Amino acid sequence: MRRAWSLSLAILALCACGGIRVRSRAADACPVTPPGLAADAAGHAIRTIFLIVMENQDWSSVKGSSSAPYLNGVLLPRFAHAEDYRNGGVHPSLGNYIALEAGNPLGVDFDAPPGEVHLPVSCHLASWLEATGISWKAYEEGIRGDECPLADAGRYAVRHDPFVYFDDVAGSPPDPRSARCIRHVRPYSELAADLRTGNVARYNFITPDLCGDGHDSCSPAHDRVRQSDAWLERELPILMASEAYQEAGAILITWDEGGSGDHPIGLVLISPYAKPGYASTLPYSHASTLRTVQEILGVTPLLRDAASARNLSDLFTSYP
Repeated sequence: MRRAWSLSLAILALCACGGIRVRSRAADACPVTPPGLAADAAGHAIRTIFLIVMENQDWSSVKGSSSAPYLNGVLLPRFAHAEDYRNGGVHPSLGNYIALEAGNPLGVDFDAPPGEVHLPVSCHLASWLEATGISWKAYEEGIRGDECPLADAGRYAVRHDPFVYFDDVAGSPPDPRSARCIRHVRPYSELAADLRTGNVARYNFITPDLCGDGHDSCSPAHDRVRQSDAWLERELPILMASEAYQEAGAILITWDEGGSGDHPIGLVLISPYAKPGYASTLPYSHASTLRTVQEILGVTPLLRDAASARNLSDLFTSYP
């Protein structure tokens, strides 16, 4: 029954040019103006972005928690964070990941594999980056790299990988042999080598596995907050030691959603351009993150809700 329902919605979406269960044609339609670069894009201070997405924690469960000593004892005193970053009450995961890529959830308010969710939408961040000559990669922990990862496997959750839901990346129907997908959606294990060799993209979307992102309770900690904090403590120094970060980089860490409702979730900015120890109380959303990525990279026009969202400039000493 659910498969048939998803299929009928996909057919409706094809007519409305916006995704699953389109809420309004105006909200989900592509902008009239084609993608381009801002006139001053080459002079922007920040060159490389890393976006890391964690799972299912209200900010009140992370900030001040004894289970997150690295975040509270090292990251927050040195860098900037947001106190009122919310996901708009979107649940479960998939719609939030799509919002980070497309500017809103495109009507997706359920979790399902790409074979049941077709997004025939050309106006999303990855495609616009390519159209303007800006490189991108998604580093997914737990995938093999010899095919487009279209299904859950071990600790890899496909619903945490938004790119494989877009027809222009994974194909229609989704194809594990999609060359574009395989070229851009890579195993997280390759990131360290890419950083060492200078082969890192301008935009990098990073998804830890289900233990590292805190979705599942895993041994030995059996503490979701501690698991994600330990992942950051282990992996962030590798990013921060790279030339891409040190010269002009920004690492954004956020959570896809809170435990329930629309309570604040976390966003932390790690960058040479972050205000040290700063806590912004301004309201932000996933659309704020997308707007910030677009503005830093100079990609215009802004996608969907990013056009009306507040950017994250308050967290930076120099922006964009």
